[in-house]
Formats: sequence, structure tokens, C-alpha cells
Amino acid sequence: MRELYPRIRVEREGGVTTVTLDSPEVKNACSGDMWVALGQIFRDASYDGTRCILLTGAGGNFCAGADLSGASGGLGGGGGVGAGEPAPGNSSNLHGMRVLGETVLAIHNTPVPVVAKVDGICVGAGLGLALSADVTYCSDRARFSAIFAKRGLSLDFGTSWLLRQRLPVHKAKELALTAKMVSGPEAFELGFVNGVFAADELDARVDEVLQTIAGGPPLALSMSKREIDNAADIPLAAALEAEATAQGVNVNTADMKEAFMSFFEKRTPDFQGG
Repeated sequence: MRELYPRIRVEREGGVTTVTLDSPEVKNACSGDMWVALGQIFRDASYDGTRCILLTGAGGNFCAGADLSGASGGLGGGGGVGAGEPAPGNSSNLHGMRVLGETVLAIHNTPVPVVAKVDGICVGAGLGLALSADVTYCSDRARFSAIFAKRGLSLDFGTSWLLRQRLPVHKAKELALTAKMVSGPEAFELGFVNGVFAADELDARVDEVLQTIAGGPPLALSMSKREIDNAADIPLAAALEAEATAQGVNVNTADMKEAFMSFFEKRTPDFQGG
């Protein structure tokens, strides 16, 4: 286990790296230092050979946003709300918000597939954190809220963009304008999480997904992720060209040869990432 920050645990097992927010006394609300550390952790994990990253929280909660209590150490950012609410006496937090924006980008742009596992509270910047992942699973006791309006704030930590990617515009606006609390089953019905499971089944069900992704061809999965991320901003012709370029790489990999050999030999492929 690597401890890059005292309240963030980073553990590697096989092809899966688990990043755990570990500040349960404040429901894993994050200080400014923790947000910055998260960005660095994801930048490092992108190129250290891991095949999948799990993002989760300790103690039965995911993340209550940003912490101004001081309990998690470092610079505060918006007690249990957003990532960038100014600390008392601080009239401008533009620089801090830009730094925290780099954390959102580091998670979202990670070439390795990222899975968020949400139990308990997931509000404010914590909601943005969960939605920064490629896929998000939650327990039936999870609670989500874009809580910013209740604190006199507009959306931050990428939620204005991330919610819109997963929801129709009228649903995204409803969550933003009402700051309503949404249960795990409601989140699944709305469509911004991929699955909801009983709390005592969550770990096992998400582990199945992690092992499936980690067992896949790393280069091909990374390129598929990039293709989907970029699809909303380019015309079909550009998407087809990107696909052709990616397949031109894949057909020369050892993993593609392994896929065909395993098919003919009727066995599970053993992808090595080459």
C-alpha cells in the first residue's frame, strides 16, 4: 500500500488499483490538499501498469464534498459542499478552483478505465468525483445530491458538465435547481449510475466488473474509452477515422493474436498488454 496522503489509501492488487478516501469522521469530505493529492494519484496510476482504478470511500460513505472543518487537514474548500467554497476571509478562490479543476481532468482523462463505488453520502464535489469515473455503481442506501444551491453556490467540481453527460438536460437542471437528495435506486432509474446493489452485495458485484475490465486487453480498452469520450465533439467521419487508426494499432498487438488463439483453442484469453 502506498500512502501518498495520510487520508487517501492507494492499494494495488493484480491489475486493479484501489483509491480510497479515508476520512470517515467527516464522511470523507476532502481538504484542498486531498483534492490535489487525488489528481497526482490518478496521473501516476495512469502509467504504472494498472489496468483498472477503483475509486471509493471508507466507513460507509463515499464523499460529503469538501471539508472546512479542518478535521481532514490542509486547506478547506466548502464544508460538505463543493470543492472551492472560499474559506472565511478569502475573497477570491479562482486560483484554487483552477487547481481543483486539474483534479477533475486528471480523473476523467485517465487512459485507464475508472470505476466509482458509492455507498452512503455522495454530495456536492463528491458527486462530481463519482461522475468523473467512467462507470459508477452504488448501494441501495447511497444518497446523492448536487447540494450546491442549498449553500448559496452554483455547480462546481465538473458537475455542470458531468451531470449533463449522463442525464437529459431537464433532469440535470432539476437536480441542480432543487438540490434534492436522490437515493441509489432513484439514481439508477434516472440513469446516472450504472447499477445499484444491496449494500452487502456491493463489494462483490463491483469486484466482478473490476476483474472483467482488468482481464481485458489494456491497449484496446484504453482506445475504446478515448473514442467514446471524444465522440460527442466530433463528426461521424472523424470518429470513423479514429476507429481506423486505433484498429491499425490493435491488429499488430500480441493481445489480438492471443484473442484469436484463445478462441480457436477454446480457452480464456490471457491478455498481457502487448
